[in-house]
Amino acid sequence: MTNASLPTTINAAEAAHFGSLAAEWWDPKGSSAMLHKLNPVRLSFIRSAIDAHFGGDGKARHPLAGKTALDVGCGAGLLCEPLARLGGEVTGVDAAPENIEAAKAHAALSGLAIDYRAGEIAAQGLGQFDVVTCMEVIEHVMDPAAFVVELVRHLKPDGLLLLSTPNRTAASRIFLVEAAERLGQVPQGTHDWDKFLTPEELTTLLEDSELEIVDMKGIAFSPMSGLHLSSNMALNYILSARLRG
Repeated sequence: MTNASLPTTINAAEAAHFGSLAAEWWDPKGSSAMLHKLNPVRLSFIRSAIDAHFGGDGKARHPLAGKTALDVGCGAGLLCEPLARLGGEVTGVDAAPENIEAAKAHAALSGLAIDYRAGEIAAQGLGQFDVVTCMEVIEHVMDPAAFVVELVRHLKPDGLLLLSTPNRTAASRIFLVEAAERLGQVPQGTHDWDKFLTPEELTTLLEDSELEIVDMKGIAFSPMSGLHLSSNMALNYILSARLRG
């Protein structure tokens, strides 16, 4: 396959936007503060999904030992590093070279060996992985259907896909876009509400690529509990999926 025929999913404007934030990615009080708050909630779901899929008991320190993991749209490595600490052989790919440089620098400081790549996922020449993760990315790509095809192409036949994204609801428009940007919780221009996918729309995309959803939960917010896993998917949701059959 020639480079000209490789699938293109990167939105250059989106990549430039997130690349401009690279220096602050690891600052829990900086422009990525919301991601730092989201990460523990995501990891709780991810760990449970990994144990359920691979037969873990929830007690092992390294449930990904001997397994490979690919994080697509990895930013500066906020999820790659925990996956590596869980024992996985981790590869991270991001559209913004600035993010990859920040990711490499932070991994070096953390003493973690993670294979970071910048550019289109289809152009990396990667094989298939036991786990493929993609957190808050699909709403930023040019062609969500083509993007899902690429995710599946990198998933082993018995692998696990983990994906999260905002829902397209009135609540998400108010709280994730208008209020969050006005209050500085996320940088201006981060979200295009019209590109958010509902759970039904994303389910259809996944099913069209021969995937079946194993579990899906909302990521909700309350003053008492903060961000937490919930049956309420009005703001954001996270799911696990596997290939049918």
